[in-house]
Amino acid sequence: MIVQNMWRVAFALFLSCHLAGLAAAEETAKTKKASPGDVSYFKQVRPIFQAHCQGCHQPAKSNGEYDMTSFAKLVAGGESGEAAVVPKKTADSYLVSLITPEDGESEMPKGKDPLSKVEIELITSWIAQGAIDDTPASAQVKYDMQHPPVYQIPPVVTSIDFSPDGKLLAVSGFYEVLLHKADGSEIVARLVGMSARIESVRFSPDGKFLAVTGGLPARRGEVQVWDVAKKELVLSHNVTYDTVYGASWSADGKLIAFACTDNSVRAIEAATGKEVLYLGSHNDWPLNTAFSLKGTHVISVGLDRTAKLTEMATQRFIDNITSITPGALKGGISTVERHPEADAIFIGGTDGIPKLYRIFRETKRVIGDDANLIQKFPALQGRIFDVAISADGKKYVAVSSYNKTGQINIYASDVKAKLPAELTKIVSKRSYQRTAEESKKLLEFQTKGVKLVAEARIETGGLYAVAFRPDGKVVATAGFDGRIRLINAENGNIDKIFSSVPISEKSQQKKSDKTEVIARAEITLEKEELHADEKPISLKVFPSNLKIDHRYDTAQFLVTAKLASGNLLDVT
Repeated sequence: MIVQNMWRVAFALFLSCHLAGLAAAEETAKTKKASPGDVSYFKQVRPIFQAHCQGCHQPAKSNGEYDMTSFAKLVAGGESGEAAVVPKKTADSYLVSLITPEDGESEMPKGKDPLSKVEIELITSWIAQGAIDDTPASAQVKYDMQHPPVYQIPPVVTSIDFSPDGKLLAVSGFYEVLLHKADGSEIVARLVGMSARIESVRFSPDGKFLAVTGGLPARRGEVQVWDVAKKELVLSHNVTYDTVYGASWSADGKLIAFACTDNSVRAIEAATGKEVLYLGSHNDWPLNTAFSLKGTHVISVGLDRTAKLTEMATQRFIDNITSITPGALKGGISTVERHPEADAIFIGGTDGIPKLYRIFRETKRVIGDDANLIQKFPALQGRIFDVAISADGKKYVAVSSYNKTGQINIYASDVKAKLPAELTKIVSKRSYQRTAEESKKLLEFQTKGVKLVAEARIETGGLYAVAFRPDGKVVATAGFDGRIRLINAENGNIDKIFSSVPISEKSQQKKSDKTEVIARAEITLEKEELHADEKPISLKVFPSNLKIDHRYDTAQFLVTAKLASGNLLDVT
């Protein structure tokens, strides 16, 4: 049984790039190992820096000219000219003075609470023991704006977005977001950060900034904010211990909401990273978010088969927008897009049926109702991974993945969110209390008024991302094969196909366009080897036992390799 879910898509992104020899890996000598009992830089100290410091001190945003992602630069220090780390001499190490609080405050992390006593003791003990770098060779591959990833085949694309002026198309890559000209003629910028997996890209309402969510699997989540004109990282917000999903902007461009794999939904100030919302009412991974029209509420959808409504001012869970009736939704919801002119949301997920819901309830909730449902759209094969609405609110699009193929449906609809009085009385009843005539009228209302403008199938893999160009005339979509397709929104014709990333010259195939895609598995891949001390000796799968007894059931796996050196490596 093939189970295709968003996180597996992201893992495919990670693996397709890595296993294809995507990286021009740095040559690294065998590192010096710490003796038993010593504090480990790689396992104990580096995670502290990642969580609290590297957001401001990294290649893309080196405040104080200090980069803490490179061990050599970490030790050397920044613009002060003082050595940040002097082995075995904590008193001479400038870093120690920066993180040591006085009267409850410390210079670093800047603008945040000081590190805990335990964290400070770990760092000072590590320096006192000689500040040994025990980073394994397998973890030393590094990218920055001057040394972006090198691709031999296009990676899986998980997210795309047009800028509000229609001039740029942001595309997810590996450790980076690529800014293309909207017509696909040129890549104008490569925004390289610290997150290997990019899960969502979203332009701010004014187009000046780009929000990016992602992270490192099972290690760190990150929200990035980039200044589009300057091509500079202005915020790196580390959060949770896994990748984060589904960024969305408030209408005023001041807040960013996103979804986390600890089942929480959060919102931060885009300028400062200050958390202003924490929602913990999801029972499984939330995957996407949206703000209400006035920004007073956040909508979140996820694997627990719900679309939840939360009030920003009070951080209070208000309602399940979708039905709570068992079986009303056949599985998780992957994506949500708010209507540009109304408080309504367009959602898609496991059951393959796009639906339009009103955000705010007009009737009292009763068991068995689905009273907020406005419209059901013609179904797609497989699971829906992304949806979008045109700027005028009259065109809708959804993309899916099924059995190694993708599907895109473009619809036209001018459905109003207001429920007629006659139908309000019907949905106020429990489903078993409605007459056959009433049920028929309700179904007719929910299915009429939608025109399937175009339907297309992609034979080279599933589709996971879609966006309307602001003028509504073009739809961009991408997915497993790593190529962007620009589609005429009026007739469904594919006007242009281009690679999401630049492909290295040595891997360019002198074949037809169709053959190039089919030949993905035939391309000779460069061999990537771990250091001799890093050979895997065993694998562990979590969970070790699993039961799937329904076609809509889903499961999450984590596969960990134990290496000869004792280090653990995520090889899911």
